[in-house]
Amino acid sequence: MTKHRLARIYGPLLLAAVVILLPLILNNNYYLVTLITVGIYTIVVVGLCLLMGYAGQVSLGHGAFYGLGAYGSAILTVKYGLGPWPAMFLALGLTCLVAYGIGRIAFRLRENYLALATLAFGIIIFIFFNEQVDITGGPSGLGGIPYISFLGYTIKTDLGYYYLVWAFGLVAILLAQNIVHSRIGRALRAIHGSEVAAQSLGVRVFQYKLQIFVLSAGFASVAGSLYAHYITFISPGVFSFKASIDFVLMAVVGGLASVWGPLFGVAAVILLGEFLRHFMPHFIPGAGGEYELIFFGVMLVLIIILTPQGLTCWLMDLVKNKRVKFLKLPAAVPPTSGRTGPGAGKGEL
Repeated sequence: MTKHRLARIYGPLLLAAVVILLPLILNNNYYLVTLITVGIYTIVVVGLCLLMGYAGQVSLGHGAFYGLGAYGSAILTVKYGLGPWPAMFLALGLTCLVAYGIGRIAFRLRENYLALATLAFGIIIFIFFNEQVDITGGPSGLGGIPYISFLGYTIKTDLGYYYLVWAFGLVAILLAQNIVHSRIGRALRAIHGSEVAAQSLGVRVFQYKLQIFVLSAGFASVAGSLYAHYITFISPGVFSFKASIDFVLMAVVGGLASVWGPLFGVAAVILLGEFLRHFMPHFIPGAGGEYELIFFGVMLVLIIILTPQGLTCWLMDLVKNKRVKFLKLPAAVPPTSGRTGPGAGKGEL
């Protein structure tokens, strides 16, 4: 069995063990809430990395898909009386249909024009959330969203929701891992390398790009539904253009071309944000959110310059180098006679 296959098997098992044991080690509700947020965002960024890191297609509108999932679940449960699980799956279907329609148009564009098209879509959806007061509640938001129930048990505690969110997170990572190591994954990497070359080899470029776009939107929709049923109140500000930029930042920081990159990227960005929020006022009195944005901007520039492949690849290279140094044996030194010159190192007769 190859090392890659072993990593594919034991990696998710190790993550599952960490997820199960971490709440028992931390024993702090604040940390638990932070880990729930990390899990929700990880689901979104896994889909975004499949789209951007493997297919090479830029999206600046994933905050809109995240919002469609959240508002879809919220509206169907609050105003139409559906249960959370049917509402979540219907919201997922609606989001995928919207993504399919947008993708059919947007993927006729390339590079900067594609990014601008997804950006415009995100802004339109955000305006819709704000202006359609009768449907979404407008800027005042929409409350009264019910908690999710599982096997007759209503999940109200942070610990229960932590395990639910990370169960979805593990499924998202496993699904992405299987896609990456399949024929579809090879086709996506070919498209990323050169669309013309991929098409000349028989790869259905447009279909694959559209399919991975819909799949990544579906990931964002599920994450949005989980967020809505956890907070039980949503407002448009959470799904603004800034949310889309944050998702891209998390993907870049973790590493776009890595299934495990989203986990490290999301954790790094959220934990750094929490650190700045608590300690920045001690260094700069009266510091607001603008300093946090400046710091993240500087961090993004440094990561692009120093570790363009993201934190995941940097950590893997660091571990690999340390392992090589640890296992490396000193080279044998040939006997010498103490002389220098052409005859140095040769034994005397």
